[in-house]
Amino acid sequence: QVQVVESGGGLVQPGGSLRLSCAASISGGSINAMGWYRQAPGKQRELVAAITSGGSRNYADSVKGRFTIARDNAKNTVYLQMNSLKPEDTAVYYCNAEGEFCSGYGCSARYYWGQGTQVTVSS
Repeated sequence: QVQVVESGGGLVQPGGSLRLSCAASISGGSINAMGWYRQAPGKQRELVAAITSGGSRNYADSVKGRFTIARDNAKNTVYLQMNSLKPEDTAVYYCNAEGEFCSGYGCSARYYWGQGTQVTVSS
């Protein structure tokens, strides 16, 4: 019912920039919040940034001032502009999309993950 596809990862030098994209497709519902998470080797997956359909944004303290999340509601696409990248930003970045499905019995939310895209910051 929901497909989430990321793109844009790669290898970049410290101080460089990358832009990640994530497109969600849904049938029979609507996409609400979308966000980016990351998981480094040996660490738990953590929230990087999230944005609601109304445009409210939330960032991890470690990326504030360096990363910017934006979305195109018409395309159900979310972007993560990453500037001033540091080696500690190295991780697999996952997109998450909240799908809302409504019927005569009410509405329910379900969460979907993309396959992940590798970001490596190294000289």
